[in-house]
Amino acid sequence: MPRNSLSSPACGGGVSAKPEGLVSMTEGAKPPSVSPLHHFVVPLPRFAGEDRKGFVSLVGAGPGDADHLTLGALKALQSAQALLYDALVSEDILAQAPQKCVKICVGKRGDRLSVSQDKTNELMVRLAKKGLHVVRLKGGDPSVFGRVEEERLYLEAHGINHKTLPGVTAASAAAAQFSFPLTHRGEARSVTFLTGRTKDGSIDLRDESISDPMVSLVFYMSSHNADHIEASLLHAGRSPQTPVVIIENAGRPTARALSGTLTEMAALVAQAAFDGPVLMGIGVAFGYARLALLNSGPVKARLQA
Repeated sequence: MPRNSLSSPACGGGVSAKPEGLVSMTEGAKPPSVSPLHHFVVPLPRFAGEDRKGFVSLVGAGPGDADHLTLGALKALQSAQALLYDALVSEDILAQAPQKCVKICVGKRGDRLSVSQDKTNELMVRLAKKGLHVVRLKGGDPSVFGRVEEERLYLEAHGINHKTLPGVTAASAAAAQFSFPLTHRGEARSVTFLTGRTKDGSIDLRDESISDPMVSLVFYMSSHNADHIEASLLHAGRSPQTPVVIIENAGRPTARALSGTLTEMAALVAQAAFDGPVLMGIGVAFGYARLALLNSGPVKARLQA
Protein backbone atom coordinates (compact mmCIF):
# COMPACT_ATOMS: atom_id res chain seq x y z
CA MET A 1 0.00 0.00 0.00
CA PRO A 2 1.39 3.45 -0.85
CA ARG A 3 2.84 5.32 2.09
CA ASN A 4 0.14 7.98 2.16
CA SER A 5 -2.81 5.68 1.55
CA LEU A 6 -5.45 5.49 4.24
CA SER A 7 -7.64 2.47 4.67
CA SER A 8 -9.94 1.09 7.33
CA PRO A 9 -11.18 -2.42 8.03
CA ALA A 10 -14.63 -0.91 8.44
CA CYS A 11 -14.51 0.09 4.78
CA GLY A 12 -12.95 -3.05 3.38
CA GLY A 13 -9.33 -1.98 3.70
CA GLY A 14 -6.55 -4.14 4.99
CA VAL A 15 -5.09 -1.89 7.70
CA SER A 16 -6.38 0.62 10.18
CA ALA A 17 -6.60 4.24 9.06
CA LYS A 18 -3.64 6.32 10.19
CA PRO A 19 -4.76 9.95 10.09
CA GLU A 20 -1.54 11.03 11.81
CA GLY A 21 0.38 10.45 8.61
CA LEU A 22 -1.77 13.02 6.89
CA VAL A 23 -2.24 15.63 9.57
CA SER A 24 1.46 15.96 10.39
CA MET A 25 2.15 17.80 7.12
CA THR A 26 3.93 21.12 7.55
CA GLU A 27 1.94 24.33 7.09
CA GLY A 28 1.73 25.33 3.48
CA ALA A 29 2.31 21.84 2.12
CA LYS A 30 -0.19 20.50 -0.35
CA PRO A 31 -1.73 17.19 0.72
CA PRO A 32 -1.21 14.26 -1.61
CA SER A 33 -4.11 12.20 -2.84
CA VAL A 34 -4.78 9.11 -0.77
CA SER A 35 -6.53 7.21 -3.52
CA PRO A 36 -5.08 3.70 -3.81
CA LEU A 37 -5.14 3.99 -7.61
CA HIS A 38 -4.11 7.57 -8.33
CA HIS A 39 -1.70 10.12 -6.89
CA PHE A 40 -2.57 13.72 -7.65
CA VAL A 41 -1.81 16.99 -5.95
CA VAL A 42 -5.04 18.60 -4.78
CA PRO A 43 -5.14 22.27 -5.82
CA LEU A 44 -5.86 24.79 -3.08
CA PRO A 45 -9.25 26.47 -3.53
CA ARG A 46 -10.03 30.14 -3.83
CA PHE A 47 -13.07 31.10 -1.80
CA ALA A 48 -14.72 34.50 -2.12
CA GLY A 49 -13.22 37.03 0.26
CA GLU A 50 -10.23 35.04 1.52
CA ASP A 51 -7.71 32.68 0.01
CA ARG A 52 -7.18 29.29 1.61
CA LYS A 53 -10.21 29.55 3.88
CA GLY A 54 -11.28 25.97 4.49
CA PHE A 55 -14.89 24.89 4.79
CA VAL A 56 -16.69 21.69 5.82
CA SER A 57 -19.93 20.42 4.33
CA LEU A 58 -21.73 17.84 6.46
CA VAL A 59 -23.67 15.95 3.82
CA GLY A 60 -26.30 13.24 3.94
CA ALA A 61 -25.66 10.53 1.34
CA GLY A 62 -28.99 8.78 1.78
CA PRO A 63 -29.20 5.03 2.37
CA GLY A 64 -26.84 4.03 -0.42
CA ASP A 65 -28.33 4.30 -3.90
CA ALA A 66 -27.09 7.34 -5.83
CA ASP A 67 -30.67 8.04 -6.94
CA HIS A 68 -31.39 9.17 -3.37
CA LEU A 69 -28.76 11.92 -3.40
CA THR A 70 -30.19 15.42 -3.18
CA LEU A 71 -29.11 18.00 -5.72
CA GLY A 72 -27.33 19.89 -2.94
CA ALA A 73 -25.42 16.77 -1.91
CA LEU A 74 -24.38 16.14 -5.51
CA LYS A 75 -23.09 19.71 -5.90
CA ALA A 76 -21.13 19.40 -2.67
CA LEU A 77 -19.57 16.12 -3.80
CA GLN A 78 -18.61 17.54 -7.16
CA SER A 79 -16.78 20.44 -5.51
CA ALA A 80 -15.11 18.36 -2.78
CA GLN A 81 -11.35 18.47 -2.39
CA ALA A 82 -11.30 16.12 0.59
CA LEU A 83 -13.96 13.50 1.24
CA LEU A 84 -14.40 11.74 4.59
CA TYR A 85 -17.05 9.10 4.03
CA ASP A 86 -18.96 6.49 5.98
CA ALA A 87 -18.43 2.77 5.43
CA LEU A 88 -21.88 2.25 3.90
CA VAL A 89 -21.56 4.91 1.20
CA SER A 90 -21.69 3.17 -2.17
CA GLU A 91 -19.07 3.28 -4.90
CA ASP A 92 -21.41 5.00 -7.35
CA ILE A 93 -21.85 7.87 -4.88
CA LEU A 94 -18.10 8.13 -4.25
CA ALA A 95 -17.59 8.29 -8.00
CA GLN A 96 -19.40 11.65 -8.07
CA ALA A 97 -16.42 13.31 -6.35
CA PRO A 98 -13.57 14.62 -8.52
CA GLN A 99 -10.87 12.11 -9.34
CA LYS A 100 -8.26 14.29 -7.64
CA CYS A 101 -10.26 14.52 -4.42
CA VAL A 102 -8.65 13.07 -1.29
CA LYS A 103 -10.91 10.19 -0.22
CA ILE A 104 -10.68 8.72 3.27
CA CYS A 105 -13.03 6.14 4.71
CA VAL A 106 -13.86 6.91 8.34
CA GLY A 107 -16.75 4.48 8.57
CA LYS A 108 -18.18 2.79 11.61
CA ARG A 109 -19.82 -0.62 11.40
CA GLY A 110 -21.22 -1.72 14.72
CA ASP A 111 -18.73 -3.82 16.66
CA ARG A 112 -16.18 -3.91 13.83
CA LEU A 113 -12.84 -2.13 13.92
CA SER A 114 -13.49 1.51 13.01
CA VAL A 115 -11.99 4.97 12.87
CA SER A 116 -12.84 6.76 16.10
CA GLN A 117 -15.06 9.82 16.16
CA ASP A 118 -12.20 11.83 17.70
CA LYS A 119 -9.94 10.98 14.75
CA THR A 120 -12.68 11.91 12.29
CA ASN A 121 -13.13 15.27 14.01
CA GLU A 122 -9.39 15.92 13.92
CA LEU A 123 -9.18 15.06 10.23
CA MET A 124 -11.99 17.46 9.33
CA VAL A 125 -10.25 20.34 11.07
CA ARG A 126 -6.74 19.54 9.79
CA LEU A 127 -7.90 19.28 6.19
CA ALA A 128 -10.03 22.42 6.42
CA LYS A 129 -7.06 24.34 7.83
CA LYS A 130 -5.15 23.36 4.70
CA GLY A 131 -7.68 25.47 2.77
CA LEU A 132 -9.72 22.58 1.39
CA HIS A 133 -13.43 22.16 0.88
CA VAL A 134 -14.00 19.10 3.06
CA VAL A 135 -17.12 17.00 2.58
CA ARG A 136 -18.03 14.80 5.52
CA LEU A 137 -20.31 12.32 3.77
CA LYS A 138 -22.64 10.51 6.13
CA GLY A 139 -25.04 7.66 5.39
CA GLY A 140 -28.74 8.53 5.54
CA ASP A 141 -29.55 11.91 7.06
CA PRO A 142 -26.86 13.52 9.23
CA SER A 143 -29.41 14.55 11.85
CA VAL A 144 -30.75 11.02 12.43
CA PHE A 145 -28.28 9.03 14.57
CA GLY A 146 -25.47 10.66 12.59
CA ARG A 147 -23.39 12.33 15.32
CA VAL A 148 -23.68 15.53 13.34
CA GLU A 149 -23.95 17.82 16.36
CA GLU A 150 -20.73 16.42 17.81
CA GLU A 151 -18.99 17.31 14.57
CA ARG A 152 -20.54 20.78 14.31
CA LEU A 153 -19.52 21.61 17.87
CA TYR A 154 -15.96 20.44 17.21
CA LEU A 155 -15.71 22.49 14.02
CA GLU A 156 -17.04 25.59 15.76
CA ALA A 157 -14.61 25.13 18.65
CA HIS A 158 -11.78 25.25 16.10
CA GLY A 159 -13.11 28.17 14.07
CA ILE A 160 -14.11 26.16 10.99
CA ASN A 161 -17.13 27.31 8.99
CA HIS A 162 -19.60 24.61 8.03
CA LYS A 163 -22.99 23.84 6.58
CA THR A 164 -25.27 20.81 6.79
CA LEU A 165 -27.09 19.27 3.83
CA PRO A 166 -29.89 16.81 4.65
CA GLY A 167 -30.22 13.33 3.22
CA VAL A 168 -32.91 10.69 2.86
CA THR A 169 -33.04 8.66 6.05
CA ALA A 170 -33.30 4.88 5.74
CA ALA A 171 -36.85 4.73 7.13
CA SER A 172 -38.14 7.05 4.41
CA ALA A 173 -36.29 5.12 1.72
CA ALA A 174 -37.72 1.84 2.99
CA ALA A 175 -41.24 3.26 3.11
CA ALA A 176 -40.96 4.32 -0.53
CA GLN A 177 -39.23 1.14 -1.70
CA PHE A 178 -41.80 -1.19 -0.17
CA SER A 179 -44.82 1.13 -0.38
CA PHE A 180 -45.87 1.41 3.22
CA PRO A 181 -46.67 4.56 5.21
CA LEU A 182 -44.88 5.66 8.35
CA THR A 183 -48.05 7.39 9.52
CA HIS A 184 -51.61 6.65 8.45
CA ARG A 185 -54.73 8.59 9.26
CA GLY A 186 -56.79 6.90 11.94
CA GLU A 187 -54.23 4.16 12.57
CA ALA A 188 -50.74 5.59 13.04
CA ARG A 189 -50.67 9.22 14.11
CA SER A 190 -46.93 9.52 14.77
CA VAL A 191 -43.62 7.82 14.12
CA THR A 192 -40.69 7.44 16.50
CA PHE A 193 -37.12 6.63 15.44
CA LEU A 194 -35.09 4.72 18.03
CA THR A 195 -31.65 3.15 18.16
CA GLY A 196 -30.61 -0.07 19.78
CA ARG A 197 -26.94 0.90 19.79
CA THR A 198 -26.25 3.44 22.51
CA LYS A 199 -22.87 4.82 23.63
CA ASP A 200 -22.64 2.44 26.59
CA GLY A 201 -24.14 -0.51 24.69
CA SER A 202 -27.42 -0.54 26.62
CA ILE A 203 -30.95 -0.09 25.34
CA ASP A 204 -33.59 1.79 27.32
CA LEU A 205 -37.23 1.35 26.34
CA ARG A 206 -39.70 3.16 28.58
CA ASP A 207 -43.22 1.77 28.51
CA GLU A 208 -44.89 5.16 28.03
CA SER A 209 -42.93 5.84 24.83
CA ILE A 210 -43.43 2.46 23.16
CA SER A 211 -46.80 1.13 24.32
CA ASP A 212 -49.12 3.36 22.24
CA PRO A 213 -50.49 1.25 19.35
CA MET A 214 -51.00 4.46 17.32
CA VAL A 215 -47.25 5.10 17.22
CA SER A 216 -45.09 3.59 14.48
CA LEU A 217 -41.71 2.53 15.84
CA VAL A 218 -38.62 2.34 13.64
CA PHE A 219 -35.50 0.85 15.20
CA TYR A 220 -32.14 1.64 13.62
CA MET A 221 -29.02 -0.45 14.31
CA SER A 222 -31.01 -2.76 16.56
CA SER A 223 -31.18 -6.22 15.03
CA HIS A 224 -28.68 -7.53 17.60
CA ASN A 225 -31.19 -6.57 20.30
CA ALA A 226 -34.30 -7.90 18.57
CA ASP A 227 -35.15 -10.38 21.33
CA HIS A 228 -34.92 -7.73 24.05
CA ILE A 229 -36.97 -5.25 22.00
CA GLU A 230 -39.65 -7.86 21.30
CA ALA A 231 -39.92 -8.78 24.98
CA SER A 232 -39.99 -5.13 26.06
CA LEU A 233 -42.76 -4.22 23.63
CA LEU A 234 -44.89 -7.18 24.67
CA HIS A 235 -44.32 -6.31 28.33
CA ALA A 236 -45.36 -2.72 27.61
CA GLY A 237 -48.68 -3.93 26.23
CA ARG A 238 -48.17 -4.06 22.48
CA SER A 239 -50.36 -6.70 20.84
CA PRO A 240 -48.54 -9.92 19.91
CA GLN A 241 -50.14 -9.56 16.47
CA THR A 242 -48.66 -6.13 15.82
CA PRO A 243 -47.26 -6.11 12.26
CA VAL A 244 -43.50 -5.88 11.86
CA VAL A 245 -41.28 -5.42 8.84
CA ILE A 246 -37.51 -5.99 8.92
CA ILE A 247 -35.45 -4.55 6.09
CA GLU A 248 -31.78 -5.00 5.29
CA ASN A 249 -30.04 -2.51 2.98
CA ALA A 250 -33.09 -0.25 2.70
CA GLY A 251 -33.11 1.86 -0.44
CA ARG A 252 -30.59 -0.30 -2.30
CA PRO A 253 -31.23 -2.78 -5.12
CA THR A 254 -29.94 -5.47 -2.75
CA ALA A 255 -32.62 -4.75 -0.14
CA ARG A 256 -34.07 -7.76 1.65
CA ALA A 257 -37.32 -7.59 3.60
CA LEU A 258 -39.12 -9.88 6.02
CA SER A 259 -42.60 -9.48 7.45
CA GLY A 260 -44.36 -11.02 10.39
CA THR A 261 -45.82 -10.20 13.77
CA LEU A 262 -44.23 -8.94 16.95
CA THR A 263 -43.97 -12.40 18.47
CA GLU A 264 -42.05 -13.57 15.40
CA MET A 265 -39.62 -10.66 15.17
CA ALA A 266 -36.62 -12.00 17.07
CA ALA A 267 -36.85 -15.39 15.36
CA LEU A 268 -37.07 -13.75 11.94
CA VAL A 269 -33.94 -11.72 12.63
CA ALA A 270 -32.03 -14.74 13.90
CA GLN A 271 -33.07 -16.82 10.92
CA ALA A 272 -32.07 -14.16 8.39
CA ALA A 273 -28.47 -13.74 9.63
CA PHE A 274 -28.27 -10.21 8.31
CA ASP A 275 -24.91 -8.69 7.39
CA GLY A 276 -25.97 -5.22 6.14
CA PRO A 277 -27.68 -2.36 8.00
CA VAL A 278 -31.10 -3.37 9.32
CA LEU A 279 -34.29 -1.43 10.11
CA MET A 280 -37.08 -2.89 12.20
CA GLY A 281 -40.53 -1.32 11.81
CA ILE A 282 -43.21 -2.13 14.38
CA GLY A 283 -46.80 -0.92 14.20
CA VAL A 284 -50.04 -1.05 12.26
CA ALA A 285 -48.65 1.04 9.38
CA PHE A 286 -46.10 -1.64 8.51
CA GLY A 287 -48.88 -4.10 7.75
CA TYR A 288 -49.31 -2.24 4.45
CA ALA A 289 -45.81 -3.15 3.25
CA ARG A 290 -45.76 -4.55 -0.27
CA LEU A 291 -42.74 -6.77 -0.13
CA ALA A 292 -43.01 -8.26 -3.61
CA LEU A 293 -42.23 -4.98 -5.39
CA LEU A 294 -38.55 -5.56 -6.06
CA ASN A 295 -37.75 -7.28 -9.34
CA SER A 296 -34.43 -8.75 -8.22
CA GLY A 297 -35.76 -11.99 -6.80
CA PRO A 298 -37.90 -12.86 -3.80
CA VAL A 299 -37.80 -10.27 -1.05
CA LYS A 300 -40.56 -11.51 1.21
CA ALA A 301 -40.01 -14.22 3.75
CA ARG A 302 -41.88 -15.65 6.69
CA LEU A 303 -40.68 -17.60 9.65
CA GLN A 304 -39.90 -21.10 8.51
CA ALA A 305 -41.54 -23.99 10.27
